[in-house]
Amino acid sequence: MKIIFAGTPAFAVPSLQALIDSEHHVCAVYTQPDRPAGRGRHLTPSPVKVLALQAGIPVYQPETLKTPEALAELCTLGADLMVVVAFGMILPQTVLDVPKMGCINIHASLLPRWRGAAPIQRAIMAGDAETGVTIMQIVLKLDAGDMLHKETLKIADTDTASEVHDQLAVLGAKGLPVVLAQIQAGALQPEPQAEALVTYAEKLYKQEATVDWTQPALLLSRQIRGLYGWPVAQTLWQGQVLRIWRAHEVTDEVTAVPGMVRREAHALKVATGAGWLSLDEVQLPGGKRLAIQDFMNAHALGNVRLG
Repeated sequence: MKIIFAGTPAFAVPSLQALIDSEHHVCAVYTQPDRPAGRGRHLTPSPVKVLALQAGIPVYQPETLKTPEALAELCTLGADLMVVVAFGMILPQTVLDVPKMGCINIHASLLPRWRGAAPIQRAIMAGDAETGVTIMQIVLKLDAGDMLHKETLKIADTDTASEVHDQLAVLGAKGLPVVLAQIQAGALQPEPQAEALVTYAEKLYKQEATVDWTQPALLLSRQIRGLYGWPVAQTLWQGQVLRIWRAHEVTDEVTAVPGMVRREAHALKVATGAGWLSLDEVQLPGGKRLAIQDFMNAHALGNVRLG
């Protein structure tokens, strides 16, 4: 098949590589325009663009696909199918109608649970035991198309959003050839989503990073793992913002006020509304991320209350 690939971040790279390695022909890649990044704020190509150029695939980077010019350019490609993975742009119906066999999307959840912008983070923060990827047909309504294939992943109690992200990116690439073979053979068996089971994964907000020490340690552990990478959970330590990259729940009975720190030989525990949260990796402004033993060696921590 002649395939257009539309994607932008690192999550989409394994799927594009799977298409490049397949018998199919990737005739074009659509990705977001280059954006400023890094300390120098230099224009930086997306990870998908970097791979496409290495593979000699034409790259298109329109600001929108809703203009007549963008649509005309798309039509000239004569694609059989469009594969979309974290493209970051809503496709209008005029675009969905262009490929002969339609458009499919790889979404990072087990639909219909967690439609929307932050499915990986919301699954972890909700304490889901598993997640996965769903390959679906694209319709105008957000993440509401018929499901074509699923790959499942167990979420470990220590998994961060970053770790689950990387595993799901690989699973999406694994499932893609299965669906392409079914499309070629005319053997698709689309499964409608049960609307009664739909949940929405709202995008992350920076204010969600603040730790409320009156919450149970279990919920705070999930919050920290879900917000790993961005925006990163944080609290106040002696007037400074302390970012918490890793921590784990300790179920010992708490007699201290929430937020009070208890220093032990090889652990730094914080009292919560239920249980203790043992900090594993933290960071102060302008400093490096430190394992908790290194942090304790560098700072006096007697009678400190966080938050």
